[in-house]
Amino acid sequence: MASSIREWKDKEVCVVTSDGRTIMGTLVGNDQVQNVILSDAQERIYSDDAPVETVELGLYVIRGDNVCMIADYNKEKLIDSPAPPLPSIMQQQR
Repeated sequence: MASSIREWKDKEVCVVTSDGRTIMGTLVGNDQVQNVILSDAQERIYSDDAPVETVELGLYVIRGDNVCMIADYNKEKLIDSPAPPLPSIMQQQR
């Protein structure tokens, strides 16, 4: 496990956003507010009754306040079978 996201630079990562999107790509960079830049990014769209759909995004920037999780992954273990989509993640109101 990486102690800092900088250790994943130039490696494949998976980002889950607050609206439930799953975006995968090569980590190009990030900044102090956790904005993330991915190259060769792809969004994986899940559905209960259809295989996973992949949408090519290319070079992609994700705002840090929209990032819920960043993880490394193994491409060879990805499964394209139907799965329920992730719900949006609600932020706590103050």
